[in-house]
Amino acid sequence: MRPTRPGLLVGILVIVALLSWAAVRQFYSDLPLMPWTAIPTVLLLAIGEAYSGWATKARIARKPGTKPVEPLAVARLAALAKASAYAGAVFGGLFAGFALYTVQMLDRETPRSEFFIATGSFVACVALVCAALYLENACRIPKGPEDQQPE
Repeated sequence: MRPTRPGLLVGILVIVALLSWAAVRQFYSDLPLMPWTAIPTVLLLAIGEAYSGWATKARIARKPGTKPVEPLAVARLAALAKASAYAGAVFGGLFAGFALYTVQMLDRETPRSEFFIATGSFVACVALVCAALYLENACRIPKGPEDQQPE
């Protein structure tokens, strides 16, 4: 499995943001109110993945007081990290498009609250992507002395 490229995630986020902005522009009056529950949910996922990355990195490095990690568990965590990074980019793009549309209507109460909810959800999605990239990086096997290139 190849490492996730952050540039690709940014590209996905921008494209989805533009598409969702165009869709929200057409159907804003027909959409239900945006729930605020995405913010704590995605932040909890980001915290969980960041902690898993920290713990996995310590276990792979065989730091004192840690148990060795199973290779299959590391593969599963890497797959989770990759999926979370892409999902965070897609949902972050959706929330960014919504925020881009509602930013022009901050003088009205409902669009203003939806702007802050969309912006908070976008920030939470960015935190999830960062945590997922950290977890994916933590799942890499450290290079041994025989793999090092002489300088």
